Amino acid sequence: MRAWFPWLSLGARLVLGAVMLVAGALKVTDPETAAQAVRAYELLPSSLVEPVGWGLPFLEIAIGLLLVVGFGVRASAAAAGVFMIMFIVAVASAWARGLSIDCGCFGGGGQVAPGQTKYLQEILRDLGLLMLAGWLWLYPVSKFAVVPEPQGVTAS
Repeated sequence: MRAWFPWLSLGARLVLGAVMLVAGALKVTDPETAAQAVRAYELLPSSLVEPVGWGLPFLEIAIGLLLVVGFGVRASAAAAGVFMIMFIVAVASAWARGLSIDCGCFGGGGQVAPGQTKYLQEILRDLGLLMLAGWLWLYPVSKFAVVPEPQGVTAS
């Protein structure tokens, strides 16, 4: 492993963790709006909208905290990657179906005027975050982790 990989992994860990932490924190204070954002995608049965809208922010916060402190980096990065894939699919689906909604990624969400959507930017942002998650899954060893991964841990 190159000497700078742990530093790059630190940066990836902090950026991805901070985004997850902030996204969750902004939604956890207003669970009804978070549920409204989930509902706007029209993907889940109504019986799942409330539990997902209320629970998703807590999961984002947990993943973000784990990444920021550096505990279980590979598993936390995998979880964040799964979230990014779900978000990309959801936004792409809304775009393909002609819905005009705010993603609700950082609070808010719901219907917006047709010209107010930012689907491409949201997908590109989440693809970038997915790349960070992939990097961390491949190279979880990073500087200043509370519980560092064993040295030499990389995906083969």
